[in-house]
Parts: sequence; structure tokens; C-alpha cells
Amino acid sequence: MSTRRFDLIVFDWDGTLFDSTALIVRCIQDACRDVGAAVPSDTDAAYVIGLGLADALQHAAPGLPPERYPELANRYRHHWFARQDAVVLFPGTLEMLLDLRSRNHWIAVATGKSRRGLDEALRTSDLKAMFDGTRTADETASKPNPLMLEQLMREFGTEPERTLMIGDTTHDLLMAQNARVPGLGVSYGAHEPEAFAQYAPLHVAHSTRELHDWLLENA
Repeated sequence: MSTRRFDLIVFDWDGTLFDSTALIVRCIQDACRDVGAAVPSDTDAAYVIGLGLADALQHAAPGLPPERYPELANRYRHHWFARQDAVVLFPGTLEMLLDLRSRNHWIAVATGKSRRGLDEALRTSDLKAMFDGTRTADETASKPNPLMLEQLMREFGTEPERTLMIGDTTHDLLMAQNARVPGLGVSYGAHEPEAFAQYAPLHVAHSTRELHDWLLENA
């Protein structure tokens, strides 16, 4: 009988595995500037990370006329794809994923990125073969809707109590709560960890090394 607590471990991407928070903030701000919208603060721009692009931009630029959101999205994509090669995995991420695979966990990604964006990130980081399943916001529902997690659990035949969601935002933890899945927060991404407490995460890790150690001991 397996002694594992979790069969399926689901990671957010940006700010959890990929050190991209600062670049996403700058791209949101530059896109708002391009279309003449009020430029959000760093904190306000970081808050929307993890949501699907449409939801994120509506929160970041609430005063923009609705018909101009496609233009804002195009400008965001322009800035992101022009600079995405500047972002890298957090140190120790690859080793952590390899250790989890060696313990026969299923490993998946649930992200607010688009399918195109995630596939490109997986290609450039050479991690596509590392994950057993992935879901993006443009092919299902945006966080904190639980649909991404529900679909992954159906795909692998796992129950909520045997699934773990790991993310750097309250959107991740609320999605986990909505799916009745245990959640784990990381403090080195987009949201301040003080906001995590209301979602009762099993743990809040302050580095990839701490996350790695916790997973090996508790997952």
C-alpha cells in the first residue's frame, strides 16, 4: 500500500515554478500605458497574476471601455513574447520535480496562462515531458473556478483529498478550496503570504528549497 499522502500534485506556473512575477507586472503596466489606460501600481498589477488574461486585464484596467480590452490584451502579449526569454525557473525547481517523479506522483500544471503561452514556456524551459497533465485558463475556466482542478482529478482518477494544489496567489488557494482540495502556498511569488491564512493552506513555503523539503516529508 502506498504511503503517499497525495497522488496528484498540481502546480501553478507563474510565480510558483517560473520566476516571472516582475516581468508580468511590467508587461501589464506597459500595455495599459500603450492604450492610454491608468497604469496600475506594482501591487495592483501583481494581484491579477494567476487569473485568465481577460479577467486579469479587466481588474488591472477597470476604467477602460470594454470594447478596448482585446487591444489591451494584444499589447500585453506583444510585451510578454518580446521579453519572455528573460525569465527562468526558480532555482531548485527542476530537482524538486525530478524527486517528485521518482516517487511516482502525477505532476500537473493549472495556470492562468493561455495554452499558447504555457506551451511556449514549457518548450523554452524544456519541461514539457516533466508534467503528466496541464490546464490553461483559455481552454477551461479561470481561477478561482475549480474546473481546472476538477478536470485534472477526473483525468487521473484522483479524489480531492489525494490531490494537492500549490500556488503563489490567493486565486490558487481559493480554487483549491472551491475544489475541496488541500492547498499549499509559496510566499516568493505575486501575493503577500499574509493573505493566505483565510484559505488555511497546509503550509506556506518561503523558498523552493523549503517547498522541496516539505513535499518530500509530507506529500
